[in-house]
Amino acid sequence: MLGMTAVALLGFPLIVVALVVRDLARGKVRLPSLRVYLFTLQYVVNDSVEIVAAPFLWVGAGFGRRLGSTASIARHRRLQWWSLQLLTKRADQLLGLRIEIDPDSEAALLPGPVIVVSRHVSLFDASLPGIVYEQRGIAVRGVIMAELLADPGFDLIYGRLGSVFIPRDDGPAALAEVQRMADGAEPGSAFVIFPEGRLFDPAVRDRSLARLADSAPERAARFASATNVLPLRPGGLLALLDALPDADVVLIDHDGLDAFPKLADLAGAVPVTRPVRVLARRIARGDIPVERGDRIAWLDDLWLELDAAVESRRSTTA
Repeated sequence: MLGMTAVALLGFPLIVVALVVRDLARGKVRLPSLRVYLFTLQYVVNDSVEIVAAPFLWVGAGFGRRLGSTASIARHRRLQWWSLQLLTKRADQLLGLRIEIDPDSEAALLPGPVIVVSRHVSLFDASLPGIVYEQRGIAVRGVIMAELLADPGFDLIYGRLGSVFIPRDDGPAALAEVQRMADGAEPGSAFVIFPEGRLFDPAVRDRSLARLADSAPERAARFASATNVLPLRPGGLLALLDALPDADVVLIDHDGLDAFPKLADLAGAVPVTRPVRVLARRIARGDIPVERGDRIAWLDDLWLELDAAVESRRSTTA
């Protein structure tokens, strides 16, 4: 990452000229390629700042012995929030990705502790719940796929703040990590999980349904008509519900990112003119079933309602 950042900065003048010429030659007077490059540059610079700062924070925490102390957590949170704020600002300025909270959803977000579940259709929505809650001064811990350990910023900063990185194909190890995430959390924290387990894609949905048909055919039949969500992988969320018996559940939905699953998809539409609208719904703990089978059925219903809401918005827009 440090090498990528050095190359991006050293080559900045030449890269900027080349991208401007490319955009103008294609008639793209709003310079989408340049905008995407500048946003990516901001990302790698932020990551490099975190890499450089991490050992100093480690030394300041008694050579790693007090990484979990209140003072150490506060220092790491300031660094994390600086990075998130700056990237959010650049996403608005360069890409046109502006986050708007639905006014009717504000009351659903607070107070904590809450288990936050969100659908996952874009690389950009992975940070959306964290941004929403950090803006409100709520500490966030997330369930993150282990592949993101390849990003040093996630590895060094998010891990020290209590987020956990779970293997995709090792269920027992993943559940143990999820249960550990609840230990030592600040009162009133938000615990974020994407229960689909991966980014939505029609081909992934078909494969997930085929696997589910072997293990739970009744659930596969229920999700067969879903066109905007993947069948839930409920293990991690069930573990969180068990580990946090006093936490309500907040369902995060969003409108405006479905067309941009990857950065390459966004590049052709930059700058985006439509805001990303965030909608939230809160489910009180008393309304959540206790038995495992009933909880899975309840979660499936919740996700199928989300699928119907997305489809309704899409039809209205069309």
